Amino acid sequence: MHALRPLLRKSLFNLFAAALAAAALLAPRAAGAEALLLIEADSGKVLQAENATIPWYPASVTKIMTAYVTLKAVKDGRLTLDTLLTVSPTAASQSPSKMGFRPGTQLTVDNALKMMMVKSANDMAVVLAEGVGGSIDGFSAMMNDTAQRLGMTQTSYVNPNGLPADGQITSARDLGILARSFLRDLPEYEYFVHIPAIRFGKRVTGNFNKLIGRYPGADGFKTGFICASGYNLVASATRNGRRLIAVVLGANSGTARAVKAAQLLERGFSQDNLTWLRPSLGTVDRLVPVDASPPNLREDMCGGHRKRPASDDDDALIASNGGTSGSASATGGEAQVSFFTAGLQPPLVKASELMASAPAAAEPVLVYTGPTRTGTALIAAVAADADQQATPKPRGKKSRVARKPDAADKPKDAGAKTAAAKPGAKPDAKPDTKSAVKPAGTKHAAAKSDAAAKPAASGEQAAKPAKPKAATKPGAKPANNS
Repeated sequence: MHALRPLLRKSLFNLFAAALAAAALLAPRAAGAEALLLIEADSGKVLQAENATIPWYPASVTKIMTAYVTLKAVKDGRLTLDTLLTVSPTAASQSPSKMGFRPGTQLTVDNALKMMMVKSANDMAVVLAEGVGGSIDGFSAMMNDTAQRLGMTQTSYVNPNGLPADGQITSARDLGILARSFLRDLPEYEYFVHIPAIRFGKRVTGNFNKLIGRYPGADGFKTGFICASGYNLVASATRNGRRLIAVVLGANSGTARAVKAAQLLERGFSQDNLTWLRPSLGTVDRLVPVDASPPNLREDMCGGHRKRPASDDDDALIASNGGTSGSASATGGEAQVSFFTAGLQPPLVKASELMASAPAAAEPVLVYTGPTRTGTALIAAVAADADQQATPKPRGKKSRVARKPDAADKPKDAGAKTAAAKPGAKPDAKPDTKSAVKPAGTKHAAAKSDAAAKPAASGEQAAKPAKPKAATKPGAKPANNS
């Protein structure tokens, strides 16, 4: 009998492990469910996964791929960081969040990248796309080719900024693969993903990623938001030479996503004596994709219960239900998770308190228009941009479209057959009221439709797509992005 006990314990453990794995795969997906993923950057080992292979609307985390493709072109010698790019009418017409430069304005690849990654500027994403790929369509094809090469089998792109468009889909799994690839393939350019703030003229814009400057060791990546996707975040942090990547999709506020990412990262860095009880989840590229439609979280994110319009620059500390959204099992619950952070008193700090604190002091990175400059020429360029900001704006009536962006997505008559009427292709927009840069003469009107992308909301703004198709596969046409 004693000889059988080890075999019995092993059998029970195997049954328990199999049950956990099956539950993770077969658990029903609620409309407001989140997708969570935690992986090791070097090995790709999955430390935690929940809904990680369910298709999701990427919103502005799309810009990680835009930066990857652009910087790969720089690394391959097809252009340089000093290459001058021109703002086209198409770029200037993008919805906020954006820099708001007039058509014809020139700036370098370097400055456009910094503006895109920190301010999530949709116009700068198009400037880069046209400069590298010739057009939005041409660059989107490069993005999709890159995604397939990297093994992002659940991802398809239509535009470089994540504005709502048919076919713009990803998953937490694929975003984890992309973040790993960025760090592995472009280590010399990774500073672009953890710039704490930029200064353009007189305006300073902080990174929407609240972990930067708050969570110890935080060093990437990018945020995104639209009503249909919820608040998305790809984050990374390094501690004692070990780097982890956390993906949070569908959180219900800007702070909630940061809190969840911090909790995931802290669990990964902490010693867990029960790790041996958990079944191995393998590596991120081995996670099995789910053939399903992306969840539409519009009512949860942008319904009438919101006291103010939702946007990616969301300062709400706690979700409407009194805590961070999502299951307690995914994050351990706010009351149960604390952090040891050097320099903070007391040393044990809750995640929400950490995200509510002021970021560490850091000098904003200067960005400017025109060619690369140094010394007195740089000072003059910054002063010129500041003077441009100080020029009074012409006063006039705001267009109906600018005041009511939802109207841009509504067909003029019930029988009109438009691309926006397709299932999953009608997100609404709520303009960004916190644009950090508003140069003189810039009008914040609704973006013009593009053959490749039908923007209805900013990469950092709310969007309201119609119900997506019954089953959305990579390359299919969905309805939202940011």
